[in-house]
Amino acid sequence: MHFSRRHLIQSTGAAALLASLGQPVRAQTFESAKVVVGFTPGGTTDIVARRVADRLHPAYAKNALVENKTGAGGQIAVQFVKTAAPDGSVVLLTPMSMLGVYPHTYKKLPYDPVADLAPVSAAASFDYGFAVGPLVPASVKNVPDFLAWCQANPALANFGSPAAGSSPHFIGTLLGRAGNVDLRHVAFRGTQPAVLDLIGGQIAAVSGPTGEFTQHVAAGKCRLLATSGPKRGKFTPGTPTLVEQGFKDLMFTEWFGFFLPARAPQEVVQRLNTAIRSALATPEVIDGLAGSYLEVLPTSPAQLAAMLKADTERWGPLVKAVGFTPEG
Repeated sequence: MHFSRRHLIQSTGAAALLASLGQPVRAQTFESAKVVVGFTPGGTTDIVARRVADRLHPAYAKNALVENKTGAGGQIAVQFVKTAAPDGSVVLLTPMSMLGVYPHTYKKLPYDPVADLAPVSAAASFDYGFAVGPLVPASVKNVPDFLAWCQANPALANFGSPAAGSSPHFIGTLLGRAGNVDLRHVAFRGTQPAVLDLIGGQIAAVSGPTGEFTQHVAAGKCRLLATSGPKRGKFTPGTPTLVEQGFKDLMFTEWFGFFLPARAPQEVVQRLNTAIRSALATPEVIDGLAGSYLEVLPTSPAQLAAMLKADTERWGPLVKAVGFTPEG
């Protein structure tokens, strides 16, 4: 299921107006709030968290900080927020993968994305990119070229992703299968560590959020071969999509979402939703996220829940087709 950004923004505005008319929210401000992310500083998730956290005070909290709880492909951060006090002081920002894909890949996931978390608002949407580094010769211009090179150089045929079992992991694996290549996966704690190994020549390719490659592509340290959206990205008009390159089933757009612990009062959920949407409407945040190839995507809590449900249902058959297990 795909949601129109314009429709989401319009309907979110209407929902906010109705909420303000029908059920006023107290103007209480928390002393402090913590936005928890499951990946390293400097990555896309961290950038979104910091941009929004800077705008949560003073209206939502007197102080708003970002805390990076890395490990287990983002699971540690989700589990931490699940068990936090549901008073609104601890907020999760996560990519969809940890909530919509992981239930299909981990039999003993330490959280239930629906039962343990309260949706607040989406934050931004983005396409994935597939990039190669100096290990791959300059003659490789596109994904079919890369797969052909992998067939000729099987010992070097690998790619990195921000986490095992994440969307970028599956995109790379599905590409390998489409090209009949044993494309070995290397899992990292976030995309930036993977990109550092990419530009250092330790791995051949990386699958991750397009914005993670921005500065390195501009510096000529890596080459973006494809993006994953339904059409060429707003920020990458010169890069063809996977669909354009013959991979018609590989079309993915992902989002980041804000969540609270499941027992958070509706009043708190609504106050945080209002604060996040206000932050996402500022030119500073819009332009700042655009620098990382991210488009702001404010939603109501119900819209975020519907997006998660749709993506969870889509990824089930894909994960089954790949046959991934965490040990594999």
